[in-house]
Amino acid sequence: MPPPRTYAALVAAALLLTACTSSSSQTQSAPTTEPSPTATSESPGPSSVTPSATATPTPTEEAAPAEPARPPHPVSIPAYFDREFSGGDLRLGNVREQTADYTSYDASYRSGKFRITGVLNVPTGRGPFPAVVLAHGYIDPAFYVSGQGMTRERGYLAARGYVAFHVDYRNHAGSSDDPLAAQHLRLGYSVDVINAVTALRQTEDVPVDDDRVALMGRSMGGGVVYKALEMAPGLVDAAAVWAPVSSLESENYDRWIRDDATRSELDAYVERTYGLPGQPGSGRFWREVSARTYFDRITEPLLIVQGGNDSTCPPPWARATHRAARNAGVDARLAWYPIEEHAFGPRFFAAMDRTTRFFTGELA
Repeated sequence: MPPPRTYAALVAAALLLTACTSSSSQTQSAPTTEPSPTATSESPGPSSVTPSATATPTPTEEAAPAEPARPPHPVSIPAYFDREFSGGDLRLGNVREQTADYTSYDASYRSGKFRITGVLNVPTGRGPFPAVVLAHGYIDPAFYVSGQGMTRERGYLAARGYVAFHVDYRNHAGSSDDPLAAQHLRLGYSVDVINAVTALRQTEDVPVDDDRVALMGRSMGGGVVYKALEMAPGLVDAAAVWAPVSSLESENYDRWIRDDATRSELDAYVERTYGLPGQPGSGRFWREVSARTYFDRITEPLLIVQGGNDSTCPPPWARATHRAARNAGVDARLAWYPIEEHAFGPRFFAAMDRTTRFFTGELA
């Protein structure tokens, strides 16, 4: 409230005081309700917002100078927002398997300065075919073999007419070594997935329909997919994640790295360089490496498939992610399988059928 102005008459000694009043307007967003776990929900529409009143400064007031935006941390999701991705040079290698429905190849492609290996299943026929790039879950790179982790999903999709490209990631199987991958909290894995999409679109050796491409991630690969969607909005047409990790990176870190004696060296590096979750001064870093912070950048429909008995990735993580994504305007849907565990057993085929129907509808 500006101070009252005093007017003194030249002759009279009386003092006239005036007071000013201000009014405020208040905006209240409509409450959101989480849909039923088994329901498929559409994206919420934009909410109406009433602009609040803005006071006009008096001639004696000076507007505070705008603070310059701080650049993102070099190890963060927004550090990739303006980056040009350079995937290409897809090469087909040996035939791994041939069925009536598809042929499976060893493959590799360029992801920036790295060469990434993988396994590529191509449906039988002339095409062009829709494509799904697969992001696998965590397997110790020291024991991982090419194509491991999503063999069932890759074959299921290819048998139903999808090019299925399983990405090994850097530091896995025959891929190039990136000594900073772990210290950078595996953000490079998302870059490898983005570049796999670009490589598929550039190649003339695989009949891919460039306008029908999706992503699918499992467990850790779910987090890889979230971040890929945020780093490169509009890159693909849809995405599905199965039994995904948390969209808050601090929860993933606390669950798998912080108290793991075999990762004490990494833990010490993170504490020394970024600060551990919850430590003073570390909040900004953990926000900027968390997918949930940037859900408003996701432009693609997202299917989250979760088992209610998952003891690896707690089911509440999927609920919280689904709720946060919808609140950010994402067309996010949650498919819930109450008896399933992390690996999906009895309901695997039902869940894959649900996922394939989702892709078919969104890639039409």
